[in-house]
Amino acid sequence: TKKRLLDFTLFFFITAACAISGFLLKMGIAKQSWMLNPAINAGVILEGVWFTVKSVLFEEFIFRGVLLYILIKRLGTTRAIIISAVAFGIYHWFSHELWGNPAQMAIEFMMTGIMGLVLAYGYAKSFSLFIPIAIHFGWNIVQMVVFSGNTIGQQLFVEVLPRPVVTISYFSFFAMLLLPLISCWLINGWLLRRYKQVELPIG
Repeated sequence: TKKRLLDFTLFFFITAACAISGFLLKMGIAKQSWMLNPAINAGVILEGVWFTVKSVLFEEFIFRGVLLYILIKRLGTTRAIIISAVAFGIYHWFSHELWGNPAQMAIEFMMTGIMGLVLAYGYAKSFSLFIPIAIHFGWNIVQMVVFSGNTIGQQLFVEVLPRPVVTISYFSFFAMLLLPLISCWLINGWLLRRYKQVELPIG
């Protein structure tokens, strides 16, 4: 429907802007820089976008499209959102191959678990996958394709190496790393709180 497409567009661009802000902070604070990938071509970008689409849809269909819907019907919204978020956090221990590294597991669980809360809340408010997919895809496409993060290789922009040696404060370091994620959680959460609740489908 037109409303769902508008929802998708709004949450996608807000989340993408939050993700981009992280790289802008790295450029401004840590003096890191990126350049257009000299080996870029349409095939590389399409492959990266397709990988991102598949991974987002796979996770959304499982954690929001199936698991969360069943949990809401059986346990209620609040407990269902929490269980879905916990499962989402634990899943990333294995998808990111972190099992056996307690420190990295704890960080990953916190980051993806909180994002899982936001995604689950988006589904619970709308009973549609459009909002969680938009948030999830908006974040991943910037991190993985636009700025060549994760494991899919060089995509649109690649980092200029070696990185410059810059001394920054702890506050600047954590702001650079955490502010984009926190802004993503807070802005999307605020918008979802104002979103008109859709009734649970019967069936």
